[in-house]
This record gives sequence, structure tokens and C-alpha cells, in this order.
Amino acid sequence: MTDEEARVLVGDEHEAARAGVRAVLEEDGFTVCGEASTASEAVELALAVRPDIALLDVELPGDGIAAARAMSGRAPGTYVVMLTAATEDADLFAALQAGAAGYLLKGTDPARLSHALRGVLKGEAAIPRTLVARLVAEFGGRSRRRVALERGGVELTAREWEVLELLRHGLTTAQAAERLRVSPVTVRRHVSTAVVKLGAADREAAVGMLEVASGLR
Repeated sequence: MTDEEARVLVGDEHEAARAGVRAVLEEDGFTVCGEASTASEAVELALAVRPDIALLDVELPGDGIAAARAMSGRAPGTYVVMLTAATEDADLFAALQAGAAGYLLKGTDPARLSHALRGVLKGEAAIPRTLVARLVAEFGGRSRRRVALERGGVELTAREWEVLELLRHGLTTAQAAERLRVSPVTVRRHVSTAVVKLGAADREAAVGMLEVASGLR
């Protein structure tokens, strides 16, 4: 497939941002076959026009990562690449777990963006070198805390453990986000991932399991 044949769907809440990406891609030979301002619109368009690549903002209204997950399941022929303004570990890991083939920073040099998308079309992952070390740390086993359960041990990332600790001390999602200098959405994603890993019914149950593991109960 040549760049001229590659069709890209752009999903971003802001029209100016979409126009900027469109200009960069079309100047470099790609065809922008659709634009979406919400996650649901992006999924509908992806199913309708079947783009080769869906370039989605992580903060797309309705959850860009949820849109990536939906596309991965319902439009497997479309490569999903996320764009983000902030390098939050939770968003990076969630995006890759949702099936995204790339995770790029907004403000990426235009030439680099086009190069990354060409790589995706060849089956390569589009991840900046600055984020690769975080993946190695996460999936290589470093920076984890083990929670002993009756059914066996479960490993939480250091940040998942930290978020549950803040909730254990009575902080709200917003307060935890402020303390960690991340967005409330990121805190909720850490909590959600921890709840799933622990097999807990909800966040309160997850916090309780952490207290037991820490010898506080």
C-alpha cells in the first residue's frame, strides 16, 4: 500500500486540531477520509468508511481509549493510533491493552508523525522512545507491588498501589488526582485496572483487600 492509498480517520474534539492534522497528512500523501469530534462518532465512521488508520485523541469526548477498544473489536482491519497531550502511564497501558498500535504525543514533528504512521502500516508499533522505558518497567516486572490473595498473588503497579493508598486515606478521586498531578480520568483508570486485577467487586472492596495485604486488618 502506498501513502496515497492510505486512508486516515482523525478523531479530535477541536476542529482546529483536526484541520492541522489533516493538512500535515495530506501534504505528505495520506488521504483523510473522515473526521470525528466524539468517541461514538469516531467508531461509527470507522465502521462506515473502514479507514486504514484511526488517529484518535486520548481525551476524545466519550473516551478515546474506549473508541480504540471498540474499533479493535469491530473494525480489525483499522490500525488505531492514539494522540495525547500528556504522558500518563495509565493511558499508555490502557491504550495498548485496548488494541492501539501506537501512542504518540501531540506536537510530534509533522515528519515524525507521517513516518510513524507509515511504520504502523508495515506492522510496526508507533511509540516514542521516551515511553518505551515505561513499558519495559511495567511489563518487565519492575515497580510492582504484590498483593497476596487466597487464590494466589496479584501484582499491582506502583501507581495503582499508590492510588488505592490515597483512597484508603479518605481522598476523593479529584483529591488523589491533584496529589499525583494527573487527571481524575487517569485516577479512575488506575482504580478500574486494580479492581479487575484483584477481582474485587468495586473500589471499596479493592481498598479493603489492600488493607488486608498490608496487615492493617
